[in-house]
Amino acid sequence: MSRPDEITMVIITRKDLQLSKGKLAAQVGHAVMECVLKADKTTPKILEQYRRNGGRKVVLFAKDENEIKRLYGAIAADGITCHLVKDAGHTEIPPGTVTVLGVGPANRSHIDRFTSMLQLV
Repeated sequence: MSRPDEITMVIITRKDLQLSKGKLAAQVGHAVMECVLKADKTTPKILEQYRRNGGRKVVLFAKDENEIKRLYGAIAADGITCHLVKDAGHTEIPPGTVTVLGVGPANRSHIDRFTSMLQLV
């Protein structure tokens, strides 16, 4: 059972893209990697706590690109580690397509202020 103070990472993907399972997995991997690299520089103590406590991740849907960009702006402005993934365009979608937003690691309650209304994948 998760707690509001649990350190969490949330990945938000666009529902309108309907990515294949493999493509979605790859995009989630990009987001997690970039968030961990950023957190290692900016919030290393939170990252270490996240790693020690199991690395909880939740994947959610955003409606479309506008919603994911709006969330990115609000989350980044609040100082939470985040990364917006844009695809290279080698497979299913055109280059530069915004696919997912990685958020955290951060306190679950802090992230939930922005994401609690989103649907689980």
